Amino acid sequence: MRKTYLILWVLAVVSSCKNEAKKGDKLEHEEVSSEVAAVGDWIYLFDGTSTDGWRSYNGDSLPAQWVIKDGALTFDTEKRVEAEKKGGKDIIYGAEEFENFELYLEWKIPEGGNSGVLYHLKEGYNSPPEVSPEYQLLDDLKWEEINDAKLEEWQKTGSDYAMHVADPAQKIIKPAGEWNTTRIIFTPENVEHWLNGKKVLSFVPWSDDWYERKSKGKWKDAPDYGKYKSGYIGLQDHDSPLWFKNIKIKKL
Repeated sequence: MRKTYLILWVLAVVSSCKNEAKKGDKLEHEEVSSEVAAVGDWIYLFDGTSTDGWRSYNGDSLPAQWVIKDGALTFDTEKRVEAEKKGGKDIIYGAEEFENFELYLEWKIPEGGNSGVLYHLKEGYNSPPEVSPEYQLLDDLKWEEINDAKLEEWQKTGSDYAMHVADPAQKIIKPAGEWNTTRIIFTPENVEHWLNGKKVLSFVPWSDDWYERKSKGKWKDAPDYGKYKSGYIGLQDHDSPLWFKNIKIKKL
């Protein structure tokens, strides 16, 4: 009988030690997870449930054509009658301006679709592109055929519109209607454009090369193009259906 009690006591002690070890492992895991979560500092500009913070460029409310559908911030061209205006529906996240950052978002466009992601955007101008750098979004595969026109390389997806060309060899181009991922990393030392997990472009803002491109290209008569060091994040409307989701930003 004493031997039986001894065996039961030993088993109880071993079980208690295992439980304490598991508890300790869990606490350690939770502490590590908390530390990892604290490092990211991602700010969601759109999480699929709310358009808080978003409004029209130079406006005070969100245009009627921008709605949430299936968790995506969508430009709905079927709402033209309600909106009573074709195009001219560029929007900004107006709750905060950003300086140095990493921006991530997912997007898709239809065949022949055209849009763009704008940053360091200031209001008071006729249109965002005359002041704001733009990460170009386009249906590279079908746009020329549908529009019966030839594109310059700086007009294609991933490019810094009218300034720097995305490397075609690095681009993963998906057919219209499929989701893409975009990252823009901005610091005064270097800017990176990423498309579907590949870095397609990098350049140094406000460098001699940057100013030369500006003075000789599309923006030579736009004195305020790219001059601001901080500003709003914007999404461009070219009057085609658009879908965006998981828009988040990290300050650097």
